[in-house]
Formats: sequence, structure tokens, C-alpha cells
Amino acid sequence: MLIPVRCFTCGAVVSEKYDAYEEKVRSGTDPAKALDELGITRYCCRRMFISHVNAMDQIIEYGRF
Repeated sequence: MLIPVRCFTCGAVVSEKYDAYEEKVRSGTDPAKALDELGITRYCCRRMFISHVNAMDQIIEYGRF
């Protein structure tokens, strides 16, 4: 699943920063620090990043034969 374009609560655009967030976390940066560096300060927007699960990676395993 793709991350939603806007935050469900405040309506701020969050999808444009997800790739940068994911790259920082993969390189070993603490998720909280990565969100601070990207300027995501509202807790509702932070929730969008921290709670996002890429379900497609989990679902595709069952489709392979």
C-alpha cells in the first residue's frame, strides 16, 4: 500500500517526504531524528510515517507459486 497523500487529521501533504524518511531510516538514523530533520513536527503527521506498513511486500509472498 502507498502512504496516503495527506495526513488524515490535519490535511498536510506527507507523501512527498516519505522517500527521504525511508532512506534516512534505512541508513541507520533514528526515526524521530529523521522526522525532525524533515521538518515533520505535528504528532498526527509523525503518526502517518511511523505507523505506515508496506502491506504489498507481505501480500505478494502469497501470490508467488
